[in-house]
Amino acid sequence: QVQLVESGGGSVQAGGSLRLSCAASGRTFSRYAMGWFRQAPGKEREFVARIIWSGGSTYYADSVKGRFTISRDTAKNTVYLQMNSLKPEDTAVYYCAAGLFWNRDYDYWGQGTQVTVSS
Repeated sequence: QVQLVESGGGSVQAGGSLRLSCAASGRTFSRYAMGWFRQAPGKEREFVARIIWSGGSTYYADSVKGRFTISRDTAKNTVYLQMNSLKPEDTAVYYCAAGLFWNRDYDYWGQGTQVTVSS
C-alpha cells in the first residue's frame, strides 16, 4: 500500500548540486528501509544509497560516497538525496524505493526522476 513520488530532478552542470525528494504515503515507516537507485541509458539499475527509517543508519555506493547524502524527515514521511559535486556519469533516472528493513529486496518503487549532468 506504500506509494512513493520522486521530485527534484533536472539538469545541472558538472560540479553542481541537486536535491531529490521522495514523498512516501503511510502511517508509519518504522519497519522500512528506503533507498535510492538509478538507471542510465543502456545500463542496469544501480544502487545509490539506503537509509533505515528507524534510527537513520545509512549506506552508500562507493561511486557516490562523500558526494551524496541520504536523509529523512520523519514528520513528512519524506526521504532526500542531496547530490553534490555531480559528474556526467551521475546522469540517470533516479528511483526511490522502500522495503522491510530486514529484507534485501525493495517492494515499492516510485516513478523516477531524471537527472542530467553536463560537462
